[in-house]
Amino acid sequence: MEDKQDISRQKRKSRLVMPDTYVILFLVLLVAYIATYIIPSGSFERENVDGVEKVIPDTYQSMDGNSLGFLDFFNAIQTGMVESADIIFLILFTGGMFEIIERSGALKGLINQAVRLTRGNEFWLIASVSTIFALIGAVGAVANAVIAFVMVGVIIARALKLDPIVAAAITFGSNFVGFSVGFLNPYTVGIAQDIAGLPIFSGLLFRIIIFILMLSLTIAYIWRYAKKIIENPELSIVGTYEATNEMDSLNAPFTKRHQLILIFVALCLSFFVYGSIQLEWTINHMSAFFIFIALGSGIIAGMHYNTLAETFLHGAKNLIYGALVVGLARSVIVILEEAMIIDTIVYALSVPLENLIPVFSAIGMFISNSLLNFLVNSGSGQAMIAMPLLTPLADMIGVTRQVAVQSYQFGDGLTNLIFPTSGILMASLAVAKVPYTKWLKWVFPLFLVWLVIAIIALIIGVLIQWGPM
Repeated sequence: MEDKQDISRQKRKSRLVMPDTYVILFLVLLVAYIATYIIPSGSFERENVDGVEKVIPDTYQSMDGNSLGFLDFFNAIQTGMVESADIIFLILFTGGMFEIIERSGALKGLINQAVRLTRGNEFWLIASVSTIFALIGAVGAVANAVIAFVMVGVIIARALKLDPIVAAAITFGSNFVGFSVGFLNPYTVGIAQDIAGLPIFSGLLFRIIIFILMLSLTIAYIWRYAKKIIENPELSIVGTYEATNEMDSLNAPFTKRHQLILIFVALCLSFFVYGSIQLEWTINHMSAFFIFIALGSGIIAGMHYNTLAETFLHGAKNLIYGALVVGLARSVIVILEEAMIIDTIVYALSVPLENLIPVFSAIGMFISNSLLNFLVNSGSGQAMIAMPLLTPLADMIGVTRQVAVQSYQFGDGLTNLIFPTSGILMASLAVAKVPYTKWLKWVFPLFLVWLVIAIIALIIGVLIQWGPM
C-alpha cells in the first residue's frame, strides 16, 4: 500500500515539474498570437530625423491589420530565427572563442591566482567583478556582448565551488545594474535625452547616487547567497558546478604563454569596446572579431589546427540551446509586428497617464515602459518609440523631462532581469546553464528591491523638479 502511495506522489511531482524555457516561450508566443485576434491594429505616423525614425505624438490611427493564419504562427518561429541570426551566431562564436581560451589554461591560471589571493576573502573577488561589470553596463560598453563575458563568471564560480546562478549574477546581473541607470550610456540615456531636448548626460550626479545604492545592495544580495553555498553547497538552488580534479586544483601553472594569451585577449577586448562605441560596430563585426580572437588565442597556445577547429566547434555546440532561445523570443515580436498591434499597445499604455498627478504619472511612465520592454527589448529602439510620446506628455502633466528620461531608462533596464522575451537574458542563462525558472526564483526578490529604489528615485525626482543639471 505504501509503495502505491509513493508511486502516486512521484507521479504528482513529475506533473508539477516547471516547464522548460522553450515551453514558456512557446506559450508566450501562443498568447501573442491569440492577442492578434483581440487587440485592434493601429499605427503612429513616423518621421526620419537625422536618419533616425521617430514616432510623431498624437498621430495614432486605427487601421485594418493583417489577419494571421495557422501557418503564420509557425512561420513566425522561422522568421524570428532568421531575424535573430546575428545574435545567434554571436552567441555560438562566443562559445567557441571562450572554449579555446579556457582549453589553453590561461583563464584558469589567472582565476586560480585570484582565488588564492582572496582565499578567505571571496567577498572582495565577487564585489570587484560585479563592480567592473556594473560600470561597463553604465557606460554602454557592452550590451548584447555581455553574453560573451558570462563565461568568465562561470570560470570564477567553478574555482570558488559556487553555482551557475552566481556566475550569471556577477556578470549579466551586475551589468544590468549599470545599464538600468545608464548614467553614461550613449545608446539609451544619450538617445533619450537627445529626443527630449536635454543636454547629453545631464542629471549625472543623481544617477550616480542611484547607481551606487543599487550596486551596493546587489553585491550584498549576491554575497549573501554565495556565502550560504560556500558554507553548505546543498543550499544552492541549482546545484554547484561539478568539481573535477583539474578545476579543484589551485596549483595550475600560470606560464608566460598563458600571460601572453591573456594580454592578447585583453588588448583585443579593449579594441572591441572601442570599436563598439567609436566605430559603431554592429553585432556582425563583434562576431567576426570573436573569430579573430579565437584563432589568435589558439595559435599562441600552440594548438594543432585540427584541435583548434574541434575546440571551437565544441564550444559553439555547448551554446546551441541558448542561441536558439533568442530566435524563439524574437518570434513573439514578429507575431505582434505582422498583426500591427504594437503601436496599439503603446497607445493604450500612454493614455491613462494623462489624468494622473505628477508623482503617479512618473511611476506610470515607468510601469508603461516596463511593459513595453516585454515587446521591444532594444534600448535605443524603445527610446525611439517611447520618448517622442513621453516628452510632450511630461510637459502636460508637470513632470520634468529628466524624470521622463529616467522613467524610460528604468523601464527599459530593470525588467531585462526577468522577462523571457529578452534574448540577452535567455542567452546569458544558457551560457551559465541556469534554468529560467530557477533564475526567476532567485532574482525576483532582488528585482523587487530594484523596483522600490526606482520608484523612490522617481518620486524624489518629481519633488525636487529634477532638471538638466
